Amino acid sequence: MTTDRPSLRTLSLKDRYRSDADDVVRDFYLPAFQVAATYSRAVGYFTSTSMALYSRGIETFAKRGGMMRLVASPYLTEDDIADIERGYDLRDMVARATLRELDRDAPNLVLDGLGVLGRLIAEGRLDIKIAFVEALGRVGIYHEKLGVFRDTYGDLLAFTGSSNETLGGLAANFESVDVFRGWLPADGKRAVRYEEDFERLWSNSTPNLTVEAFPDVARERLIALGHDRPYRPLAGRDTALIPSHADEPAPTVLRLPETLLVRDYQKKAVTNWLTAQGRGILKMATGTGKTKTALIAATQLCKAIQQREETLVMVVVAPYQHLVDQWIGEIEAFGVRPVGVYESSSAWIPKVENQMTEARLGQRPVVALVATNASFAGDRFQSVLSRVSGQQRLLLIADEAHNLGSATYRSALPRNATYRLALSATPERWFDDEGTDALTDYFGQKVLEISLDDAINTYHALCHYDYHPRLVELDDPEMALYLDLTARIAKCFAAGQRVEDEGQDSQLGRLLRDRANVLGHAAGKLAVLRQDMEVNRESWYQLVYCAEGGRPTDGVNQVDEAMVMIGRDLGLSAHRYVADTPRQERRLLLRRFGTGQDLRVLVSMRCLDEGVDIPDARTGYLLASSSNPRQFIQRRGRLLRLAEGKVKADIYDYLAVPADGVPLNFDVERSLLIRELQRADEFGKLSDNYGATLDTLRPVKQRYQLMDI
Repeated sequence: MTTDRPSLRTLSLKDRYRSDADDVVRDFYLPAFQVAATYSRAVGYFTSTSMALYSRGIETFAKRGGMMRLVASPYLTEDDIADIERGYDLRDMVARATLRELDRDAPNLVLDGLGVLGRLIAEGRLDIKIAFVEALGRVGIYHEKLGVFRDTYGDLLAFTGSSNETLGGLAANFESVDVFRGWLPADGKRAVRYEEDFERLWSNSTPNLTVEAFPDVARERLIALGHDRPYRPLAGRDTALIPSHADEPAPTVLRLPETLLVRDYQKKAVTNWLTAQGRGILKMATGTGKTKTALIAATQLCKAIQQREETLVMVVVAPYQHLVDQWIGEIEAFGVRPVGVYESSSAWIPKVENQMTEARLGQRPVVALVATNASFAGDRFQSVLSRVSGQQRLLLIADEAHNLGSATYRSALPRNATYRLALSATPERWFDDEGTDALTDYFGQKVLEISLDDAINTYHALCHYDYHPRLVELDDPEMALYLDLTARIAKCFAAGQRVEDEGQDSQLGRLLRDRANVLGHAAGKLAVLRQDMEVNRESWYQLVYCAEGGRPTDGVNQVDEAMVMIGRDLGLSAHRYVADTPRQERRLLLRRFGTGQDLRVLVSMRCLDEGVDIPDARTGYLLASSSNPRQFIQRRGRLLRLAEGKVKADIYDYLAVPADGVPLNFDVERSLLIRELQRADEFGKLSDNYGATLDTLRPVKQRYQLMDI
């Protein structure tokens, strides 16, 4: 066909328009409007500002007698959705939402565009219908996006793509549109098929979809706008003048913070995880950035899911409330505001339900929920997880994932999680092969492992450190109690009892904890600690890790002893940081500690172990660590994080040993030392002063024939 008049066929059209190379509105939509005779469009939802973007094209389209049909879903608010689910008439709620869109405050440019729309309706050249899905008492969004232009010569131009009829969808987002020219053999069949799909939609003949007339009240409002707004030619007026706030708030998506420096090993971790179909375990030394690595992976996954027009439901599970708070801050830096799931469910259930409903309606591309282990395993949250389905894809990120290997928590791991990511410096559960295997079965294999040696010497993600072991002799009552507990433990083993988890409330578990407390609470440790702190009294950023509970021989609390010695006797500014320290006060204490001008010492009992971010800490005193290696690995990691002005860390470790020269059970004494010396060797071998560590430990190793440790 040849013609002197412009037509669809005469346009210089590409087969694809994409935001990295094109202005989709200027390069595709407006030229097509200027030559088309009919325009049929089906979208997810639209807002009033969309027509202003088309204003120049629509003027030409209207003058030439163009006919336009539009099918869309209304933009429903949380209140609309709540009313629908309470049983209010769906069509009334749709009418309310549509009218609200037309009555909102808008700049003159938007109102002028709506006036053009109203005149087209009044003249019978525009018809609008509303589409929605009704299923199981809920309303779903119509999410298809296709369009068809025809000109007076009968040529057909069909397109499909990611744009909604919104300012955000057409101007602000990254979009792509695939174009099919009906006059080309390669495109013709697909172009015709899209037109047939639209015709079935328009006639309400599409299964599982309801298409109804535009609400009369909204139609009348548009016609009134067309009558009231004076006709003002819009050609040449810059549609970029439409402010972004005139449109609905753009749904937030995960994005990398501009200031984030992604390390090579983090890129490798993300690539490996995605290659493993979004499942796996990151075994990364404490302080190497597991949290940020997980969010980088989630951001890449989010991009892929958006291209499929699906919703990402990201659930992060962490063992403690302060870790939940930290995760919330990290996720907000990636562009999404999550809901914290802990404490009373009445506080978080409404927020979670609102976000999940918006996601189901296609109005929220990312739902982010951060839960404590306890809330995660509760019935209320498990019910939320069980309803993730359809176009929603569940990503479960488990922080300190080893905790979820217990029988209680692993039964709560959602089977409908398409994507799974476990984070831990020590994913292997101590004396619990069954729990370790369960975690691997659920999350998958390790996709990256970074040892402490790698973190310090290869990737330079952690600082170097010196290690100072201090040998503290047990006194007579302590040694007697240690021997008694050891004998009772031996009887438990002889009776066939197993050590599955030191934290379990079993007879064997209690005995093991009691024996560890004898070592951790050794009375002589405070005197040696005082000597070391005297040397470091002018230093800031010091942490003291105390034993839990009271001393087994006399009930004295080690935290209380340490606070008296540090604050009263040495005159250093110090504060306790323990389980009953309120969350708000904890945050304040960490801020004070981080200034390097207010608080020299934090005295803790367990609470500065997993996940607490205190990179400024430079000196650590370990009065006690459980026999579970995870605890001392976590504590070392707290002290090795990088910080401005921090060159090296110092770790003082107080090891309980038998008194020299006192005749005792050689095998029991040797067993005691094995536990203590294994930890010392683990700390010492990566330190900068390993030679000094060996010199300190050599005499006691020789005495008890332990030179192989």
